[in-house]
Amino acid sequence: MLQAMSGEALFMGRLSHDGDLLAELTRLCRERGITAGWISAIGAVKRARVGFYDQVARQYCFLDLDLPLEITNLTGNVSLKDGETFVHAHVTFADDAGRAFGGHLAPGTILFAGEVLIRSFATTAFQRDLDAETGLFLWRG
Repeated sequence: MLQAMSGEALFMGRLSHDGDLLAELTRLCRERGITAGWISAIGAVKRARVGFYDQVARQYCFLDLDLPLEITNLTGNVSLKDGETFVHAHVTFADDAGRAFGGHLAPGTILFAGEVLIRSFATTAFQRDLDAETGLFLWRG
């Protein structure tokens, strides 16, 4: 299942100090009516929460990192889940010794500073549905 993307628009901006990173990304997309897109961001956080999907138990496990970290990479997409704008992002952080931590971006990641680029596609929004094979909400195929 591949679809050609057309009519793209780019949005660039700064994220709110002390904001929740995932909530900020979702808010920006909702405010601009973005239902299909791509997100990239850099910056720093005061603390982070990332998830790892346990494929056997079919549930997310979370790692809480209560320390300042750099966002070395954040990549994600925008689609619809239950009719609402849904941001799905993976993120990699680095600490002051250069150690990397990463996973699925989860609520509870608090921004120090951030800059974001959102590429919006003027296309039929991708819808997420529960995939029985994986237990994940994946794009409808």
